[in-house]
Amino acid sequence: MRVNRILLSSALVVVALVIQVSVLSRLHLPGAVPDLLLLTVLGLAMVYGHVGGALVGFGAGLLADLAPPADHAAGRYALVLCVIGYLAGLVKPENGRLKSATGPMVVVVAAAIGSTLLYAGVGALVGDTAARHVGLAGLLFTAALYDLLLAPFVVPGIMALARRADNDPLAESGSSGKKATDISSGWISAGTGLKIGGQRGGLGALKTKARTRTARVGRIKGVKRL
Repeated sequence: MRVNRILLSSALVVVALVIQVSVLSRLHLPGAVPDLLLLTVLGLAMVYGHVGGALVGFGAGLLADLAPPADHAAGRYALVLCVIGYLAGLVKPENGRLKSATGPMVVVVAAAIGSTLLYAGVGALVGDTAARHVGLAGLLFTAALYDLLLAPFVVPGIMALARRADNDPLAESGSSGKKATDISSGWISAGTGLKIGGQRGGLGALKTKARTRTARVGRIKGVKRL
């Protein structure tokens, strides 16, 4: 990953995790908790692709596993977000821009349901049965509902930031200006058969020849007068 991608992803993940822990988890909503970290990974994955999405998802999940008040085994949520980031990156738009909101909303719902099922499945493998006591059906419904309501305020903005970080307007303007200069020089060269520097040198040579001829003519006339 590029340096600007790493810096932007790290900043967004840290901000999302802080809001997740300090605000969203304290709302005491029925069922699941709105997963801002998941939406952040989805937004970055749909710009960076499946490889970048997997890396961002793994890093974000590992940070969530280690951040207090985590009460599960480290690496559990990292695995979940790594898989979700990889799958979300597979549906990345060709030009990185969204044509409609239908596709991303479907991705958000699928990611919310898939992450809840995968998290519960990994928990069952390690002996965590908390999902059974809460009710898996209620968790799936509330997770999809909360993430779907939060997604329009998070995913488009994250995708716009990711696209802007990938593009360097100064570099693009500089390269386009250089290209325009090369094109204009090419047009001049094609029309005259000479380069700009060659034209300057040619004019200087013509002036020198004219002065030499004038001096010769003056000498010849002076000889004849004598």
